[in-house]
Amino acid sequence: MAALRCVLASVIVAAVAMAADALGVNWGTMSTRRLPPKVVARLLADNGFRKVKIFDADERTMAGLAGTGIETMVAVPNDLLAAVADYGRAREWVKENVTKYTFDGGVNIKFVAVGNEPFLRAYNGLFDRVTVPALRNIQRALDEAGHGTKVKATVPVNADVYDSPPGDPVPSAGRFRADVAAVMAEMVRFLNRSGAPLTVNIYPFLSLYGNDDFPLDYAFFDGAGKAKPVVDGRVTYTNVFDANFDTLVSALKRVGLGHLPVMIGEVGWPTDGDKHATPALAKRFYAGLLRRLAARKGTPLRPGARIEVYLFGLIDEDAKSVAPGNFERHWGLFTFDGRPKFPLALRGGRPAMPVPARGVEYLPRRWCVLNPDAGDDAEGRVADNVGYACGRADCTALGYGCSCGGALDARGNASYAFNAYYQAQGQAESACDFQGLAVVVDEDASRGKCNFSVQVVGSEAPAATAAVAAAAAAVGTAALLLVLL
Repeated sequence: MAALRCVLASVIVAAVAMAADALGVNWGTMSTRRLPPKVVARLLADNGFRKVKIFDADERTMAGLAGTGIETMVAVPNDLLAAVADYGRAREWVKENVTKYTFDGGVNIKFVAVGNEPFLRAYNGLFDRVTVPALRNIQRALDEAGHGTKVKATVPVNADVYDSPPGDPVPSAGRFRADVAAVMAEMVRFLNRSGAPLTVNIYPFLSLYGNDDFPLDYAFFDGAGKAKPVVDGRVTYTNVFDANFDTLVSALKRVGLGHLPVMIGEVGWPTDGDKHATPALAKRFYAGLLRRLAARKGTPLRPGARIEVYLFGLIDEDAKSVAPGNFERHWGLFTFDGRPKFPLALRGGRPAMPVPARGVEYLPRRWCVLNPDAGDDAEGRVADNVGYACGRADCTALGYGCSCGGALDARGNASYAFNAYYQAQGQAESACDFQGLAVVVDEDASRGKCNFSVQVVGSEAPAATAAVAAAAAAVGTAALLLVLL
């Protein structure tokens, strides 16, 4: 019996170690006020993340990661792909963003992501001609700089680069999308030669979002017996993740590379901004995903495979574009200030609340709200000012089915909008005026699960990020507020 217990203990330890080793997370920085990089790096370490994926090679972020030993995937942003399609520019990029940090106590760079979903349908072919030349040049520059055996260049693609024909919608019929089939075949052949994996972003939530006919349970790993499965010959698929992944495997087989390693660059579930974006559903999704990773179950076409995964994402980002949906600002496992949202089995075993960020400094505990003395005659001015606030701050929680949707009356909606702007502006005195309609209070204005946040003391977003945030404001939410007011 003692020997059996030892064997079981060894198996559990091995499973936990495997899960931790295969698990990474995306660290996005599109926030109006950012947590200090060292605080975020410690958050990663405290929760056992050994891998992180970032979306550039920002000097402040890299300084935060220096000396941690965390395996890092840095990135060439899409707007630089055309530039690094020139080898001289690629060599300079590698020098400034890889070689610069390759020293004892530096950043443990493992991958370079060349672009981010550059073949997305929405881009209408904008990056199709430059992505593979950029990939070749970055890998060549890595090789010539002496990094090539350790650091590999890859391209994170969206799952929309492959599909199955409408007449045969099963994973075994998977193929690359017709308009990018040639460039995808060229790219994966290069990755095969260079020894790099293909990176793909898979989002079961997006299969559900905006599609009321999609079976809810099929989006989760515990949906067997609850949702109608997809039968593909002798294989039965009980969840969309497996079906999606194996559709890609089939597409790779069609170009003779069914064995090519595949890494999941992004997978996750948002917690606000849509009726299906809730902490409860996110908890359910991650519980199934993490159990799957720990069991090393693989998928029907790759049974028992170790799948390397980067969860998306680490913390909420209130300056992300909401063009795809208001949920875009709520993908974090942690809130904007590093507080965990729900229990997770990040280290294997039973789910537990993750470790919160340490050393977080907040602005003073004060809030900007609609002045109680504002009369009904101010309705028009209130509506205009709410629209202004939501055009420059995050009001996505106010949408239908969201954390604040229906929890507040019209005046409460206005207060939420005013406070969101006030906090985003670092509580500047002038940011709580709104033509005399607003007032600063020292009593928490939160109502139930609708949180009126107090921002962190952190670096402000660059002007470019702030401009993007304003341009991509939640227009639908603002329109809802105008109706309510």
